[in-house]
Amino acid sequence: MAAPRALAAFGAALLLAAGVQASKYSREANEGLAAAGAKRREAGEFRVVRLNQIWEKAQRLHLSAVKLAELHSDLKIQEKDELSWKKLKAEGLDEDGEKEAKLRRNLNVIMTKYGMNGKKDSQLLDTNYIKDGTESDTLDDPRLEKLWSKAKTSGKFSDEELDKLWREFKHHKEKIREYNILLETVSRTEDIHKNVINPSEENLVKEEILHNKHRELKDKLRSINQGFERLHKVSHQGYDTTSEFEEPRVIDLWDMAKSANFTEKELESFREELKHFEAKIEKHHHYQKQLEISHQKLKHVEGTGDKDHLNRNKEKYAMLEEKTKELGYKVKKHLQDLSSRISQGLQHNEL
Repeated sequence: MAAPRALAAFGAALLLAAGVQASKYSREANEGLAAAGAKRREAGEFRVVRLNQIWEKAQRLHLSAVKLAELHSDLKIQEKDELSWKKLKAEGLDEDGEKEAKLRRNLNVIMTKYGMNGKKDSQLLDTNYIKDGTESDTLDDPRLEKLWSKAKTSGKFSDEELDKLWREFKHHKEKIREYNILLETVSRTEDIHKNVINPSEENLVKEEILHNKHRELKDKLRSINQGFERLHKVSHQGYDTTSEFEEPRVIDLWDMAKSANFTEKELESFREELKHFEAKIEKHHHYQKQLEISHQKLKHVEGTGDKDHLNRNKEKYAMLEEKTKELGYKVKKHLQDLSSRISQGLQHNEL
């Protein structure tokens, strides 16, 4: 009897040691993440000077912790694309300037999206990420408002399903906003282009750039139209119990993928990848909520004068901030890759 008891005790001791070690590694990983963030901030957040200037300007704006983390992820994507473009340019592979023009356009979208283009945006005034805004928020589109009102009073949705549907409506509103920002950018470019009288080789290059911009607009408009059709159908009929995706961006991608020129095997593979992508988005949402809670708590503790408590909260906030930025970048990069693959499939359909 003594031997089994000794073995059991030894096993329990091993489990306890493993738990302590795992906790230690987890704590060290979190501390390392926060330290890496502090070191990067000291050296300059980005490797592109212009992006650092934008980031520094953003620190002075009244953006929420979550909005700042989102901006950081957008700027990291922009940095990646700009550094890739510099390599292409050095190899003489962007002679027509199309990729450079797209980079400028993307940066303009970022600046406008976060209210750094000199125009006030009411959508940036609400900084509380975790509140339920379904009653006070507006959708800025009579068609969407009408559909939402119908869905709320239809009795077809549980509270959980209404929350899910509201996220889809808000996502659709954001898509329309991004389309309008891009359209404004294109319109400005075209106005400049129309003022050029003498045709030349340079102007032919500009025509090609504008054509590619229109393709991007066309893709976004197609997504908006498909999204509205889906919202109209769901609002009237309720959710399909066999629906396999819940995240609005994933639903969009899946609807677009089914219209693209994919084989059955490719479509199935894409479906599996979307499941992983949705899990990644859910994890990012979790950290966004934790970051907002930590930010609210930090503001409360700052008023108490308890330095030890304040330092602990600052450390936790720094860790959550870095993790949210990191996950935000991974989500946006994955979305960029998936969207690019679908766009290629859709273009193939049009040939």
